[in-house]
Amino acid sequence: MSDIINNTNELSNAVQTIKGAILQSQQKALAAINQEQLALYYGIGRFVSVNTRNKNWGKGFIEAISEQLRKELPGLRGFSAPSIRKMRAFYEEWKMLSDNSFVETNKFTIDEHNSFVETNELPAVQFKIDSNFPIVAFMNLGFTHHYAIISKVKDTEQRKFYIQLASDTKAKVEDLEQMINDDLYSHHGELPNNFKKTISDQLQAYRAIMMFKDEYLLDFINTEELFVRDKDRNERVVEQGIVQNVKDFIMTFGKDFTFVGNQYHLEKFGVEEFPDLLFFNRELAALVCVELKDGPFKTSYLGQLAAYLRILDDEVRKPNENPSIGIILCKSANKKFVEYVIQDYDKPMGVATYKTTADMDERLKKLLPPVEELEKLLYLFDTNK
Repeated sequence: MSDIINNTNELSNAVQTIKGAILQSQQKALAAINQEQLALYYGIGRFVSVNTRNKNWGKGFIEAISEQLRKELPGLRGFSAPSIRKMRAFYEEWKMLSDNSFVETNKFTIDEHNSFVETNELPAVQFKIDSNFPIVAFMNLGFTHHYAIISKVKDTEQRKFYIQLASDTKAKVEDLEQMINDDLYSHHGELPNNFKKTISDQLQAYRAIMMFKDEYLLDFINTEELFVRDKDRNERVVEQGIVQNVKDFIMTFGKDFTFVGNQYHLEKFGVEEFPDLLFFNRELAALVCVELKDGPFKTSYLGQLAAYLRILDDEVRKPNENPSIGIILCKSANKKFVEYVIQDYDKPMGVATYKTTADMDERLKKLLPPVEELEKLLYLFDTNK
């Protein structure tokens, strides 16, 4: 026993190695079971679809099948009439994946006494897919997840996206349904970021992607009211406007944000740093550091923000919180370029742009006709009253 105590590291390594092998084997076994179940449901769905759509079966036949199955297989779960209809929907919505578009009905016979279809063998399911189809994710996903997708999403490309998303994030059904309701397909990728690379929990990464927009309208900030000429405006003015209207900013920024402070004091090895704005997001359970830049995006901003995030994680973040996230808010950015350079950083960061009231006013002015034409239009309007 003393030898074991003296070799605690070796013992720990041995346990972790065996534990990893056990868990990996269990995962493979579960994946194999799930794939077999999906193939079964797809095959049953195909069988039921052909016989109901071709009117081989009358009204109430699916209910009779379900009832007879329960009698012959006591304790059987998952084959109620609604469940069998879901299997039919699963096949019909993914009918294009099967080599056979119909079932050879001569392989089935009907027992007239029980009004129940007997089958010696369901035709084997063979999928034909193109190279862009996420077949691995498809086969790893549970049937309940699949039904949530086909019932809520009608576009094939969007379905493929949510299949891959659910597989990557190992999302629960309710989380998947929420992401569909939030229309993640339409919003993903708009904000240049490195979240999927730097946040290990992929569900957390997608939540972060959903949390932030690629552009914000800070319409509560009017530089004229702040007595600052447009050419003199800088990020400090915008920061002051945000602090003075922090409730409005939080409403614009997203849900579940709490304001921590501005020019938040950080110190490491005697070096002081002052991030512009610091928030905490309850859903992400993470600090969110926002840097304001009055001008186009520069690569140097990423290095500065990464340093802030490192210090926040080391000195401010609590043990139960997720790693801090950084957002750069600037006046303009080339999204493709930002997406390209941001991938080399190991801290989760994104780059968004913002517009103020003054910016929007200028854009609207360009859409309006000249003052002289407006006066003529107003004159004609008055004379025609």
